[in-house]
Amino acid sequence: MRKYSGIVWMELAVGALLIVLGIFTFLRPGSLLTGMVAIYGVIALITGIDDILTYIRLEKYTGFAPLVSLISGILSVMCGCMLLLYPDGGKWILSLLFPLWFMGHCLSRLAHTYIIPMAGRRSFYCFGIVVNIVGLVLGFLMLFNPVLTFMTMRFMGYVVAVYLVLLGIDSIVAALGRAGG
Repeated sequence: MRKYSGIVWMELAVGALLIVLGIFTFLRPGSLLTGMVAIYGVIALITGIDDILTYIRLEKYTGFAPLVSLISGILSVMCGCMLLLYPDGGKWILSLLFPLWFMGHCLSRLAHTYIIPMAGRRSFYCFGIVVNIVGLVLGFLMLFNPVLTFMTMRFMGYVVAVYLVLLGIDSIVAALGRAGG
């Protein structure tokens, strides 16, 4: 537990923030592209920093997985900075970069999901795999049809809200899996 305590607390914080963001997005799906640009920027920064910290802490113990976390972290930090620095252009940036963030974060989570069974949490393994594959599919759908995503943002707001809650639960489950190991 002591070796992973920093990761556990960061993962718990990310999970809680993602759940809160998902609930708020579900309650106000129309604000997905307007009022939430700054909050999404902050969340992208936090998850990017979390992925970079995962790379730093796990790099010496594993092979390919931490490199994916580092790349995902850098992309998340870049997306967060762009959303925070250009809030007026955030609608278009969000419709283009948000799918990349979804896909990058899901790839990162899939790359180090194998740690959960090592910590004795095999029951959470399938949940993490399914949630992150759904995120990849959602990211691809949003990326390859950004105009449709932008036009149907109310519906996509609900889909994204549910996914953010699931991603938050996945982060909390991963943190508890590391804490238990």
